[in-house]
Amino acid sequence: MLESKRFAGLTTRQCVSTHKERCFGASIAVLAVALTVMPATAAPFAYITNETSNIVSVIDTGATPPAVVHTVPVESFPFGAAVTPDGKHVYVTNGQSNTVSVIDTTTNPPSVKASIGVGEAPFGVAVTPDGKSAYVANFFFNTVSLIDTTTAPPSVAATIKVGASPYGVAVAPDGKLTYVTNLNDNTVSVIDTSTNLVVTTVPVGNAPFGVGIVTPPAGSSGCLPFLTFNP
Repeated sequence: MLESKRFAGLTTRQCVSTHKERCFGASIAVLAVALTVMPATAAPFAYITNETSNIVSVIDTGATPPAVVHTVPVESFPFGAAVTPDGKHVYVTNGQSNTVSVIDTTTNPPSVKASIGVGEAPFGVAVTPDGKSAYVANFFFNTVSLIDTTTAPPSVAATIKVGASPYGVAVAPDGKLTYVTNLNDNTVSVIDTSTNLVVTTVPVGNAPFGVGIVTPPAGSSGCLPFLTFNP
């Protein structure tokens, strides 16, 4: 396992390149984009993580042209971002602080309402469709932290062992399964959200990063339940 002190001061690209002894270039995102819509009649706001600035930029997508209207300070190395279904909160992973910042989008300006300690080097994050849970991939701990978003403040309710170097996270539209890409063993862990146990591990291509859920169109014979990006 890569020591955390070697992670300090590195960009995501440098960190993963050091860990894998190779560089994936543009395949590694250095920011994340999350969209909120508050209220329903307003244009959505985009929340952008800026990993070396330790801030989240809030873009008003309804402006002409779209422009940054707020800047939210978070902790060190913000990377992943996920919005609750009601649009009221954004969960941001802080890769070097080993925390998740919870941004309240209903305040003016938006502000951090809680900081949650998770595993080492949290990158990917996804919120369940019911908004009650968030899953966070801890790159160096080979775990996923399950955050209970219903508590005040939100807190880690479980820690789930997955494969080597978990990175991307996605929850199925029905909320029953969570998919986690494991960069260093070329697999995807599938978590049953009712038990928070890994029910299967799927071999994929080399160095899987991102993951996106595909819902088959109505009347189709079906398609792949999930897709990974393998640089």
